Amino acid sequence: MKLLDTIAAISTPIGKGGVAMIRISGNDALSIGDKIFRRKGGQALSSAQATKMVYGQIIDTETGISVDDGMAVTFRAPCSFTGEDVVEIYCHGGLLVTRKVLSCVFVAGARPAEAGEFTRRAFLLGKLGLSEAEALGNLLEASNEMQMRLARGGMRGHLSAKTSEIYDNLRAIMAGIYAAIDFPDEDLNEYSREDISRTVRNAISEIDKLISTYSSGRAVAQGISTVICGKANAGKSSVYNRILGYDAAIVTDIKGTTRDVLREAASFGGVTLNLCDTAGLRQTDDTVESIGIERALTALEGAELALAVFDVSAPLEDEDGFLIDRLSEFGKVCIALLNKSDLGVCRQSEEYIRSHFDKCVEICADTGSGFDKLADTVGKTFFDGNIDIDNDAVVVGARQYASLTVAREALFESFELLQRDVPLDLCCVGIEAAMSEVAQVDGREIGEDIVSEIFSKFCVGK
Repeated sequence: MKLLDTIAAISTPIGKGGVAMIRISGNDALSIGDKIFRRKGGQALSSAQATKMVYGQIIDTETGISVDDGMAVTFRAPCSFTGEDVVEIYCHGGLLVTRKVLSCVFVAGARPAEAGEFTRRAFLLGKLGLSEAEALGNLLEASNEMQMRLARGGMRGHLSAKTSEIYDNLRAIMAGIYAAIDFPDEDLNEYSREDISRTVRNAISEIDKLISTYSSGRAVAQGISTVICGKANAGKSSVYNRILGYDAAIVTDIKGTTRDVLREAASFGGVTLNLCDTAGLRQTDDTVESIGIERALTALEGAELALAVFDVSAPLEDEDGFLIDRLSEFGKVCIALLNKSDLGVCRQSEEYIRSHFDKCVEICADTGSGFDKLADTVGKTFFDGNIDIDNDAVVVGARQYASLTVAREALFESFELLQRDVPLDLCCVGIEAAMSEVAQVDGREIGEDIVSEIFSKFCVGK
């Protein structure tokens, strides 16, 4: 990527629409805007007041013919999203006219933007930190309100502010330590060993708080792999449809209706569930159904949450016992759903199930009874209710989590050395390593390959 290039792309969805927007960013953005956009009255676009939208004609510079009429607005560096001069041109949203306007921009001197290049320039020019850029990417990918709120909180810089505070506190004591080492006769170190230990201990505490948010942040942003399992006709597909809020799976009274693993994501209980509806567990001679059952068992092995559906209106069958035995080895979170409770409850079945599962919820998938309690159970299991998703610093990515975990370990080693009569310069090794890891959370010390990987997941116009 060449920062000196002026780039352009369509920043609205490709297709027929009322309005399309072409964004241009770089040193030549204003001159390119002057070439292709003629204001009403003939004035140059660059003479317009910044951030004020103006009306005019979009011109094909090769022919001098008007391609479309539209609106344009300029943003002067550094007061733009990217930190560069930016021009945005708004034309009618037809496929042909939008591509024609973009082609005129390229002819006038811009090059096509790469995926995420506008946001990457904003990061490289200090307009936003890497954690804020990642939050923006999460906002673009958000599929439910909780994901959107979490991403908006990240874009407000809560995580960036907290990691910067930790970094600055560590940097202050490091500066004092090295001043004392380099100039031993000047008495420059204002920090005692106790002060340094206290600062390191506080940093560990603040990092622990951030690390503790990861499970909740991940549950919302990335989702919990969830398998709905049970014998045939226990009501698995009805549970699947009820959680999704629409009929995604076929439901019949015929055993073996679901033959493959169905997958959808849903916001439920304040977290995102990556749902798998699986084939009913039973003995069968049907080749296709047998494959579906094998896939169901494979999906269960890789899941983080099992929603085990039981028909408690009747005595348990061998298939129920087989599932209970498999789930006893599951080692992850399992919630037993006591379904068809509206038809009456077989107490022997209910008691046996409750004796094998810590979390049980009585439901009726047909009417939706009990699903509020199920949502509450899921939410309390995977999301910390003390987290303010809109205003707290929340760790959502594995990269951020890994850096903070390594930083904590390095600080703990330094803290232990500080408690002994070990020279301060040796104690500083772990603090320096921790500072590097904390800085990486917001991209201050991170490799080009990682930066490229992050921004490659963005759409071209962003």
